[in-house]
Amino acid sequence: MTCHDCQVDSACASQQPLKEKVAIISGSHGGIGAQIARELSASGAKIVINYPSASRQQRAEAVAASLHTPSIAVEADISTPEGPRDLIKAAVAAFGTIDILVNNAGKAVDLPFEEQTLEHWENLVNLNGRGTFLLTQAALPHLAPRGSRIINISSISAKEGLALQTILSGSKAMVESFTKVWAKELPPKYNCTVNCVSPGPTRTEAYNAASANFMEVIKPLVESTPVASRAAETSEIAYAVLMLCHPRATWLNGVNLVVSGGLTV
Repeated sequence: MTCHDCQVDSACASQQPLKEKVAIISGSHGGIGAQIARELSASGAKIVINYPSASRQQRAEAVAASLHTPSIAVEADISTPEGPRDLIKAAVAAFGTIDILVNNAGKAVDLPFEEQTLEHWENLVNLNGRGTFLLTQAALPHLAPRGSRIINISSISAKEGLALQTILSGSKAMVESFTKVWAKELPPKYNCTVNCVSPGPTRTEAYNAASANFMEVIKPLVESTPVASRAAETSEIAYAVLMLCHPRATWLNGVNLVVSGGLTV
């Protein structure tokens, strides 16, 4: 059977376009990260699940067990100087190479500016910013020689400047700036692409457990979303990541794909 809509027969021949690819998703024991892992696995990729501490091990192993492709779960705290290196070392020991790196690990604090502390600063910037920096740097020597993908997960907060999210907004803006620089600097050296996905409000465990103050701020935004008056499902964010990982996405580079139902245009 011939695919008349596609110039690349090999891309159409398989329902698993990422078969034999190796994907690392940081912070993938739950939420958006876990759903990205499921989406990439369903498309054939071998998966490296990452979790930050022993208290998350059971959740991480449950995610890995739910996948239909070879997978491992690796404890590595991406907010520490050594965590990114340890994650890459374990991934390469298991699978030999890296085709896809998704910098998903991140955290938020939703407090008035006056109540945000130096401890909050260090927790968020060390994970959201420095962790993305160090994990990508550690991955570079092990990227597959052709067609590898680096995808950073940001947030619409980086552009919208949502109330109560001073440090989150700043740290995610850092990630978006990394993406722009790396999209110019890294492809000629590593035959990769570098892109970003910026979710809007998304129904994760953290979102559902958010403070009343934050929900008061976010509710009118969610209700004004053009596509539908609701938060995104994690599967909708994960599909955007899958699209950027597809073998045919070779000319998508330096893109910040906003997945917000039109909330931010």
